[in-house]
Amino acid sequence: MPSPFGVGLAHEKKIGHRRVDASGETTYKKTTSSALQGAIQLGIGYTVGNLSSKPERDVLMQDFYVVESIFFPSEGSNLTPAHHYPDFRFKTYAPVAFRYFRELFGIRPDDYLYSLCNEPLIELTNPGASGSIFYVTRDDEFIIKTVQHKEAEFLQKLLPGYYMNLNQNPRTLLPKFFGLYCVQCGGKNIRLVVMNNILPRSVRMHTKFDLKGSTYKRRASKKEREKSKPTFKDLDFLSDVPEGLTLDQDTYSALVKTLQRDCLVLESFKIMDYSLLLGIHNKTQAERERQSQGSPAGGGDEKKRAAQRALYSTAMESIQGGSTCRDTLDHDDTMGGIPAVGSKGERLLLFIGIIDILQSYRMIKKLEHSWKSLIHDGDTVSVHRPGFYAERFYKFCSTTVFRKSCCEFTTVHDELVSAGFPLVTLCFSELGTLLASIVCSRELHFPFN
Repeated sequence: MPSPFGVGLAHEKKIGHRRVDASGETTYKKTTSSALQGAIQLGIGYTVGNLSSKPERDVLMQDFYVVESIFFPSEGSNLTPAHHYPDFRFKTYAPVAFRYFRELFGIRPDDYLYSLCNEPLIELTNPGASGSIFYVTRDDEFIIKTVQHKEAEFLQKLLPGYYMNLNQNPRTLLPKFFGLYCVQCGGKNIRLVVMNNILPRSVRMHTKFDLKGSTYKRRASKKEREKSKPTFKDLDFLSDVPEGLTLDQDTYSALVKTLQRDCLVLESFKIMDYSLLLGIHNKTQAERERQSQGSPAGGGDEKKRAAQRALYSTAMESIQGGSTCRDTLDHDDTMGGIPAVGSKGERLLLFIGIIDILQSYRMIKKLEHSWKSLIHDGDTVSVHRPGFYAERFYKFCSTTVFRKSCCEFTTVHDELVSAGFPLVTLCFSELGTLLASIVCSRELHFPFN
């Protein structure tokens, strides 16, 4: 039987450092997924518990560069418990700074530990093209992702600016980083980041898109389309959702304002090649399926989602500031998603976030853009200068993906009543969304110049 660390298996599939053997077992840098999960939970359990015993204080500049390390021998030690994995070392980056980030989002140490360490992590089976391993916690609260050395290094450099940005604006669609760690085992370094979970497993995503605002090679491959839960791209969106997704006026304004602010932040850090991850839950389709199966209203395959502990963690909370429509909406009805309307009038819930921001515009990207632009239109390729990339991304999202409803309360009131919607439970901005039938296509000035 091979060791969990440093296994030597015959591999069937390989993407980057991630391998899946003939039996279906996943390894990353020759470490089995089960051994990696165990090391993660032991390491985080120790480091967060140890930090919680220390007094809280203000974050200092040197806190961003601290790296703490603890050795976990399999037989245990005075500081660590015995375990059935080979020896490993666990590193924690900027523990005091990340403790502040977690506090900013209302995540208490015991909640963080409960989510990450109380139950086995769930490995996501559709990791994408990066070759990373993704784990999600049982309560849907956090995602753990393996990252490359350069990405971890870039996040470390980003932390002081990230700290200042979160202080000024905790409501953002940018990734919310809650911890950066490294498992050293078998002579390999496996770096991991803990983030907010954008797409809850408890809500069925009927469609999922990864959008960059680019058209060059931005169509899902045949292999991707054959997956049970494929991720589509920009050209797929343009052909499948040509009229975009309609939001009520207040929600649209809040969303584009958040996108604009986030794009400016990304440009200032010279970050590019990021995407908008968009998950769509079709409420109309889900209700139709329940009726055809004879299920009672409110039944179906969607599990009731527990209220997330992290503040500003849902899509709606990420874009809305202060006490707004969210206070009057039934959370069970929206499940944290952003209400929208499709081109055929179907009621949708959108789950969105900006992902893959740990790419800076280094020489390799400059060279990649140069040779691509020699063959293709330079404005259509996804790798571009940060300023141009931000402007194109914002314009695509704000004018093509999301559209503003022109409907007002007085024009849809009768239609809503006749459709059987309980108006007493809906706030003003939600009314415009539910039966919006007119899409306003309007050019928006993008203030990046």
